[in-house]
Amino acid sequence: MARRQGVLSDDADTARGQILAAADSAVERFGIAKTTIDDVARETGVSRPTIYRYFRDRDTLITALIEARARRLFEDAQAYVADRNSFADQVVDGLLYLVDRGRRDPAIRMLVSLEHAGRGATLEGSSELAARLTAEMWAPLLGAARERGEIRDALTDAEICKWITLVELILAGRMDFGDPLGEANRVLLAKLLLPGIVTVVPNLVP
Repeated sequence: MARRQGVLSDDADTARGQILAAADSAVERFGIAKTTIDDVARETGVSRPTIYRYFRDRDTLITALIEARARRLFEDAQAYVADRNSFADQVVDGLLYLVDRGRRDPAIRMLVSLEHAGRGATLEGSSELAARLTAEMWAPLLGAARERGEIRDALTDAEICKWITLVELILAGRMDFGDPLGEANRVLLAKLLLPGIVTVVPNLVP
């Protein structure tokens, strides 16, 4: 492929964004496992050493790409559950939304799927990234739920987010089998996740 006549911005943050956009395109074309720094350099229109000025190595670049794509997904999920009347509805519908869409994305799947656990594909710091993004997703909703008196006493946001992250990983594996948005998963969340978090567990299933 001929190198495009791309020129990176003089602003470092903008340049990083340009590289990440190029990496996004490369991953869509080659898949995340096969995308190389050379592929991203060609897509960006710069040399390989230029990419290394902004990203230490391939893992650093891929982790940044996962974070960018995951943050877009989490923003979509926040909008998706914004009209729910209770945190219980938000957390059930939000989790199903996140995992159903996240597992379809080749980059985000590395963050939310158990298939990479214990393998070379696991990226350094991915579990910490998952926890941090989960906190960004749920902290505003948790704050509003606390004001409504929906959250059990003696639970911190960090504890709740950690529990949600673990359940998210379990769901990612479970959703590969059967209907991801089926009632079985809603029942499990209503019976096993919600009682540990909310003061009142609504009847979320018929």
